[in-house]
Amino acid sequence: MNNGQSDINPAETRPEIPAQRRFTLRKGEKLRHRSLVESLFREGHTLYEFPLRLTWRSLTPEELEESFRDHVPDRIDSLQMLITVPKKKRRHAVDRVLMRRRIREAYRLNRLALKEEMDSNPDVRTLGMAIIYLHDKNLPYSTIENKMKLLLNRLAAKLRGKSK
Repeated sequence: MNNGQSDINPAETRPEIPAQRRFTLRKGEKLRHRSLVESLFREGHTLYEFPLRLTWRSLTPEELEESFRDHVPDRIDSLQMLITVPKKKRRHAVDRVLMRRRIREAYRLNRLALKEEMDSNPDVRTLGMAIIYLHDKNLPYSTIENKMKLLLNRLAAKLRGKSK
């Protein structure tokens, strides 16, 4: 031993860290094209888990191509979502923003199982979802997260049943 240092390289003793998944919401995951939003509310299916309502629509590659005049924009992910907190239910903007943030966070952390289901289904190119807050009071994050998990699991089960 020289000067109290060991011959073991500290990098060699560290356990191997598995590749971590990224939980960020990218621009492509936000439903923002008017034609897709209008068709979602016109032709979509609905699931309820109070205080949330999930309206969803799956699109094949051909249906997605028909939704646009010229070409499909580059940044359209397999999962797209939008969140709505109606002004009629939550009058103050700070309350609407608070609930929107809680819903977005619950979705962001729990969407991976649904994303894996989408990636395993070759018939579906994209899944558009609108999450609508129905309660007239602010609810804690834990309640929102539990309801979001239930909704996403029910949606994944419907997609599994649709692909078979």
